[in-house]
Amino acid sequence: MAFGSRPAGSGKHRGTSRLSRKTAGYAGIAALATTGVVGSLAGPAFAADNTDTTAQDNALGAVVVAEDLAGDIEDQAESQQRAAEHAAAKAKAEADAKQRAAESKRLAEAKAKAEREAAERAAREEERKRLNTFVAPVDSSVSTQYHAGGGMWSSGSHTGIDFRASSGTSVHAVGIGTVVEAGWGGAYGNNVVIKHNDGTYTQYGHMASLSVSVGQQVTPGQQIGLSGSTGNSSGPHLHFEARTGADYGSDIDPVAYLRSHGVSL
Repeated sequence: MAFGSRPAGSGKHRGTSRLSRKTAGYAGIAALATTGVVGSLAGPAFAADNTDTTAQDNALGAVVVAEDLAGDIEDQAESQQRAAEHAAAKAKAEADAKQRAAESKRLAEAKAKAEREAAERAAREEERKRLNTFVAPVDSSVSTQYHAGGGMWSSGSHTGIDFRASSGTSVHAVGIGTVVEAGWGGAYGNNVVIKHNDGTYTQYGHMASLSVSVGQQVTPGQQIGLSGSTGNSSGPHLHFEARTGADYGSDIDPVAYLRSHGVSL
């Protein structure tokens, strides 16, 4: 039995889908099977064709199975392709996220480093300013001026200035420097002499006690002892001198000296 040719149609032809191919295959088997039955009923002449019909049925069945298997493989390949594309997209997204996180971390660390360095620079500058700043030796006023006359002084005049200070008042180094004398100073009683970085010296006399020693580095405002009335003294106070050298007789005006270093009295 002839199946006949497919009638021509207009437009483009699309390949059959897996379902239509399978349906067509099954239809072919059914048609061949029906043809075989009809042929056997029609006459003995067709009996000899039964074997051929069975072979054709088996062949068409194999074609359908093969096409079905090919379709399954194609579906599996497409599924694997989609899975690979999804995995690649996920990997790229994760890599991009890691890169963004790393960049954010780098920027945060750079910012923190810059802020830390700025803070350190500011601290160093503040410390530099502090070390270059002078202060008054005590928080008090002047009771006896420089070069005041009188018999109390061997030179005939006061070689420093006196600050009002009751016993036990904290006495401070006026500026950064090194202690070159700390102990008994004769008429000055317990005294401290400091050499400053600019080559000048300051002296602190008549103190009740000392808290520094020779060779020690001191900074502005650091306590060096407590005021008192030791040595040639008429009562508790602080004798303060400014000198161009370490020895007696090299005194300069202490008020002008302090004011030249920014200290107001």
